[in-house]
Amino acid sequence: MPTPTVPAQTVHVFDADQFWVTSGANQGDGLDLAGLCEPGDTYQLDRAAIPLRMMLSTEDGQRVAPGSQIGLPGDRIGLLSRYVLMAPEGDKVDLLLLEHEPSQQLFALPLSPIAPRVDYTLLEATEDPGDVRLADLVCVAFTTGTMITLAGGAQRPIESLSPGDRILTRDNGPQPLRVVSKATMRGLGSFAPVVISAGTLGNEGDLIVSPHHRVFLYRRGEARLGTTSEILVQAKHLVDDEHVWRREGGYVDYYALVFDHHEIIYAEGVPVESLLVSETTLNMMPEELTAEIRDRMPDLVHKPHFGTEAGREMLDKIGRAAIFHKRGKP
Repeated sequence: MPTPTVPAQTVHVFDADQFWVTSGANQGDGLDLAGLCEPGDTYQLDRAAIPLRMMLSTEDGQRVAPGSQIGLPGDRIGLLSRYVLMAPEGDKVDLLLLEHEPSQQLFALPLSPIAPRVDYTLLEATEDPGDVRLADLVCVAFTTGTMITLAGGAQRPIESLSPGDRILTRDNGPQPLRVVSKATMRGLGSFAPVVISAGTLGNEGDLIVSPHHRVFLYRRGEARLGTTSEILVQAKHLVDDEHVWRREGGYVDYYALVFDHHEIIYAEGVPVESLLVSETTLNMMPEELTAEIRDRMPDLVHKPHFGTEAGREMLDKIGRAAIFHKRGKP
């Protein structure tokens, strides 16, 4: 019996020279080895930068797989350095410097989204990128043990769900689950999960999600937080280091749930978004999951759920206490 083909993993990288120093000691230079970089330098992604698809073997995540825009199958990819930068709003962004060893060409791999013509200040550069498997760099959402509400009101841990299970949604009632995705990665930097402690948002247990995953808030009348009653806020913006914090270290299993539409579902009793399928998210998923989503959802794009996006600036202005549930005195 023939050995089954192991699906490849997709990551998107930029030519290292397209992420360059706009001010500082190395002004004009592109991203380079950690020892040649200067903390405090300001970097920008060139407005003309085009992400390149790098296909990686999931058996050996350091080698190129078929279908890559870079190199040939079997070519080795080296991890040279890791960087921590700060965006203008204060969020940290992690990058890896990769080398296509046969050509010695350098590439920058953002571990969270970066935008062109935005200033990123270098905080730290290290020649030890850590124990990072490139094939694990997938952006997904919930962690093991998260209780998801089913159509009948019962709850089940996310790792026990399967395609076809009917899940309760806020706006469209029971909806069949189409895809369940899982990825295991180190809980470091941009992948360190956010812990929303039990009771903070009315959640029955600790709700632990990836930093960019959005929680749905409904506030009307005098309690309204923005221009609409419906608010979507990324978990990382809720962090106050008391009721909500980042959990660094170790490994974390992340799960994503995909429906026919972008839905608001219930995790630990709290309304949160399902995976929003778009070209951006598809490009960050395993190739086998991408193929399944493209097959099941030929239009490829979900219409985002309605709601005002609440950023860090809004939450700083109104105060997180306006969102968190009242707590009794100990």
